[in-house]
Amino acid sequence: MVSIRSAALLLLATCESDAYVVRSGRALGSFVARGRRTPLRMVLAGPEKTFSSEKATGDAMKAVASVPKLAQRWRKSTKQLATLGPASSTPEMIENLFLAGADVFRLNFSHGDKEQKLELLNNIRKIESKYSHPIAALGDLQGPKLRVGQFSDKSGVYLEKDQKFRLDLDSAAGNNKRVQLPHPEIIAASEVGHNLLVDDGKMKLTVIEKGDGFLVCNVDVEGKISDRKGVNTPDSVLQISPLTPKDRADLEYMLEIGVDWVALSFVQRPEDIEEMIKLIAEKLPPGGHVPAIMAKIEKPSCFLGDSLEKIVELCDGIMVARGDLGVECPPEDVPLLQKTIIDTCRKVGKPVVVATQMLESMIDNPTPTRAEASDVATAIYDGADAIMLSAESAAGKYPEESVAMQQRIINRVESDRHYRDYINATPLSLEKTATDAVIASARQIANTIDAKAIVSFTLRGSTALRCSKGRPGVPILAITPFKETARHLSLSWGVYPELPHVGNYGFVDEDGSENIYDSTQSSSSSD
Repeated sequence: MVSIRSAALLLLATCESDAYVVRSGRALGSFVARGRRTPLRMVLAGPEKTFSSEKATGDAMKAVASVPKLAQRWRKSTKQLATLGPASSTPEMIENLFLAGADVFRLNFSHGDKEQKLELLNNIRKIESKYSHPIAALGDLQGPKLRVGQFSDKSGVYLEKDQKFRLDLDSAAGNNKRVQLPHPEIIAASEVGHNLLVDDGKMKLTVIEKGDGFLVCNVDVEGKISDRKGVNTPDSVLQISPLTPKDRADLEYMLEIGVDWVALSFVQRPEDIEEMIKLIAEKLPPGGHVPAIMAKIEKPSCFLGDSLEKIVELCDGIMVARGDLGVECPPEDVPLLQKTIIDTCRKVGKPVVVATQMLESMIDNPTPTRAEASDVATAIYDGADAIMLSAESAAGKYPEESVAMQQRIINRVESDRHYRDYINATPLSLEKTATDAVIASARQIANTIDAKAIVSFTLRGSTALRCSKGRPGVPILAITPFKETARHLSLSWGVYPELPHVGNYGFVDEDGSENIYDSTQSSSSSD
């Protein structure tokens, strides 16, 4: 057996290459199959280049991506998220989206009831079982919704440019002079000169006076305002939790049914992620697994000081939520912020998803605009781990075509000879550890000998994620005994998780102790 203390990395150099499980330091160690250390034979088989795995003893193991249509997954690195909704709620459509290229499915808890979400999750699990291919489910929390109160005229009122308009805590019906703002946190955090955006930025107000429980604003951009229109606060950091009572109930339900990722909305500061981590620890049911946390970057306050770096460090992944981010930031800043977020995540090896209005026109049309295709391509060139469809797949007329179109763009960009140049433009940030040293070497060796894949044995997924951080030019086959780890990794760039079907798994720790895991049991807390 080949043994390397700090990384379980293997290279497949030819179409039929013997590969041996190698040892990592504290966490991964020697592979133990049926109670004894056993070499593993990996075969890159067939014209579709699908993987199969066999123990050296000759026992057959289940094939990876054995269905021919899944072979495309071995020819792409960038992953896809697809939001499920009325247009994509049937088992048949979910299966079609998966076969078209979706790797992760988003369950939007802003809409629908819990029973619908459970049904969608069950359908995802059935498809996962049918194709023996890990599929992750991401539960997206709604987050706080900041809105004005109601008006006496139910059709709303029109505010003229440069007129004065008052926002206060009085619950009386509003008119063209004032309206209730039932959020004292906004009034407390606002200062003279701060901007308030109403109705997704269609109207712009500037605070010119602040008093006890009220704000007087100048109308900079005129327009019509009506009941319960949303309010954005681009210049203020609100002393408000990102988790509403509804979110807390939804999170508890997500933990109960076992989603793989949880997306947190309205993140303003690192403390919001810490609150989420604490709540998950409190609410996790006995025997439940800890979901990965994805922070949605949609507030300008995330870019104050070193907040972004700390948020990325605390969570497991990042979503560039360009909807609200585009409302609260100038449009010309959004591409730069997107690039900043992607680069920050890549430096530390955290998955990053680019979302919102990727192929917006395909909600109603069978093909995207050329600008949308270029936008998707830009996210891929920047090195995003995944790109996400929202209304296109949830409520549009062409959900399957939207996923297929993104897949075509992924395939086209990744076949471009300039793609590697763009990917390599971000320097690889390495820690001074044996693991990172081996990973960097594996990347170089893979390129030198034209290896077919890099193979990583992993329990929690950390080695595979570090390998993905280096953006090697070959697939990363992550062998893991835990389905939770496999599902988490299905989001990461270039990583293809596999659950080999052998009796027991284990590792030899640095102190020499041998740890055995029953493959029929799941664990999300193993080192």
